[in-house]
Amino acid sequence: SLRQTLGQPASALRSCNKRRPAAEMDRRQNSLNFHVWTVDVFSDFEKLSCNPKHGSKHQTLMFLFLRLSSALSSCMINFSDPEGYIDSSDDPPLPDGVFVQCTYTITVYTGYGVELQVKNVNISEGEQLSIRGVDESGAMLVLANQTLLVEGQVIRSPTNTISVFFRSFPDGGMGTFQLHYQIFRLSCALPRRPHFGEVSVLDLHPGGTAHFHCHMGYHLQGEQSLTCLNASLPIWSSREPSCRALCGGSMKNATVGRVLSPSPHPGPNSTLDRSCSWSLEAPANQRLHLHLERMVLGPTDRLVLWSGLDAGSVVLFDSARGGPIPFEGVISEGPAVRIQFITDQPNHNTGFNIRYEAFEKGHCYEPYIQNGNFSTTDHTYGVGTVVQFTCDPGHSLEQGPPVIECINTRDPYWNDTEPLCKALCGGDLTGPSGVILSPNWPEWYGEGEDCSWRIHVGEDKRILLDVQLLNLSDSDMVTILDGDEVTTRILGQYVGGTSPFKLSSSTPDLTITFHSDPAGLVFGKGEGFIINYMEVSRNDSCPDLPEIQNGWKTTSHQALMRGARITYQCDPGYDLVGRETLSCQLDLTWSSQPPFCEKIMYCSDPGHVEHSTRTLSDPKLLVGTTIQYSCNPGYILQGGATLTCYGREPGTPSAVLAEAAADSSLDGGNMALAIFILVLLLSVLLGGAYVYVTRCRYHSNLRLPLMYPHPYSQISVETEFDNPLYETGGVKYSKYWNSFMH
Repeated sequence: SLRQTLGQPASALRSCNKRRPAAEMDRRQNSLNFHVWTVDVFSDFEKLSCNPKHGSKHQTLMFLFLRLSSALSSCMINFSDPEGYIDSSDDPPLPDGVFVQCTYTITVYTGYGVELQVKNVNISEGEQLSIRGVDESGAMLVLANQTLLVEGQVIRSPTNTISVFFRSFPDGGMGTFQLHYQIFRLSCALPRRPHFGEVSVLDLHPGGTAHFHCHMGYHLQGEQSLTCLNASLPIWSSREPSCRALCGGSMKNATVGRVLSPSPHPGPNSTLDRSCSWSLEAPANQRLHLHLERMVLGPTDRLVLWSGLDAGSVVLFDSARGGPIPFEGVISEGPAVRIQFITDQPNHNTGFNIRYEAFEKGHCYEPYIQNGNFSTTDHTYGVGTVVQFTCDPGHSLEQGPPVIECINTRDPYWNDTEPLCKALCGGDLTGPSGVILSPNWPEWYGEGEDCSWRIHVGEDKRILLDVQLLNLSDSDMVTILDGDEVTTRILGQYVGGTSPFKLSSSTPDLTITFHSDPAGLVFGKGEGFIINYMEVSRNDSCPDLPEIQNGWKTTSHQALMRGARITYQCDPGYDLVGRETLSCQLDLTWSSQPPFCEKIMYCSDPGHVEHSTRTLSDPKLLVGTTIQYSCNPGYILQGGATLTCYGREPGTPSAVLAEAAADSSLDGGNMALAIFILVLLLSVLLGGAYVYVTRCRYHSNLRLPLMYPHPYSQISVETEFDNPLYETGGVKYSKYWNSFMH
């Protein structure tokens, strides 16, 4: 048909578009957005020259809109304001048979993101509507699509750009949607805490800092402080550092610290650090006490301790000679100690931890207990000092007495070794609160561990678990069971790592089991876990929901038991966004999130006035909209001719309404004629009544009524509008209006 109508092939328009940019075809620009409309013609016809004889490009475009049933209209609309609306009804209408494909892109300042809230979505089957974002590498992310978009839903962009893609369906009418957008501040991700270290964050927004430090004996590898940089997606100034135990080193004026076997190198460097040596020198006239906190050596590993730095120094301990391990520690003869460690391959499962502290002659050394505390009668630890030890929650006192004493005036020493506080593998817990740690915490747990912790509280109480850390290998597992041995159900099973979470029991009994793979040397191990527990009141109801701003809630039952309902309503002048009624479900959770009240910025439609026409300044009836009424011929306006929608506090935006009534104006001649007819009719009625009374009353069965009912009752039309009040020109009317026909 194109070849017959134009005499030229239709595909030439594509060539014309190359020389005449599509933006020239139709351009609409205002303070908020910019539209570019193009038309793609799917044809393999020959080229059509762009001679003037074919008409203007606008005429050609309109012709194609009318003639092609499969034309595609594309538009790209850009927004940059900090807040606004994306409303498909703002786009110009298209002819029948043309389907649209539009991309609405919002780009805001660097360091800010875009928050979209769905106001209205009404699209047909086959149409596509999707919300898209961009990740830190520039790749597109689909954040939501038409199957997931519901009224009131909020979508946030990960960067400073978000786009809305809409494609209509050629058959049927085009759908509509309205989205509200506003900016919010982006932030850096929470930095990861390094193994064997800590991190403190002052602010996650651009300009904020994060500071890292390592536990005693470990050294920071990387930047100590990171800064959140302002970008389309804020990022930290560098990668998070790690904490490693180094191979060897020299410490002058050593007073207190820790020497650890070197951390293994990942990948091809795993065979490094086969021989490591450390030298420690205390201040003058002081000696060093070395406490072996941990020592697990492989068959070919060797650990040697010398009292001095020379080759001929006295050997305090040599693992190659055999014999018992001096867990009570060793004391140097002078101010210096040398430590040497030889291994085939460093790993997390073998190695040693040595804590050292310097002390003066004539005193005992300062005691130490890992994962615990102690109290002392003398902080200089002279002869006669008594020290009492306690363990941190989750640990148990082992391998030593809880109390030791400094004895021997000539060469003071403790009468016994310091005890150990170990995280146990399982146990029965009955206290109101406590902590459960992975075996050997804070060190790595061992292979082939099978642990079970049983928690029991009062019969009218329940147990709340606060899982602060859960970092296992993929072959290890933690299982949480609710109930006693008879009625047990699994609350959760966990492998690998997970974010902190909380769980509640439905009975006063709860069991936690842990199993580590015996082949941990092959599959590796995780850091472990920290689980706090506490008894809480019995709860068979849903949690109470908060009040909403500019609204109120009502509950169906005083106790929020299963099946109870909470209904939300908004104050006048506000619309409810979200579900009005929420129900308490069987799992003691609410059926949806609480709604919120949004200020109404539009008036409801007051409707039409009979026998009149009206003109609207804004079809959406937003605040500020005016409606002009004018009566048909033969009618006059009762009330103001202009209706205005305005906002007021508090209350709903309201408007004023006019009435139209029949025109009853009469000129002088008509008025005189009407008066004459009324007088004549009145005379006839009075005369007839007189004759009836004086002559016919007693001589005839004919009875004539003195009054005739009017053949027509007064006709009224009544309409009720949604708004409770209509005002105009300072005069108030009720919400009903009447039109009388005369």
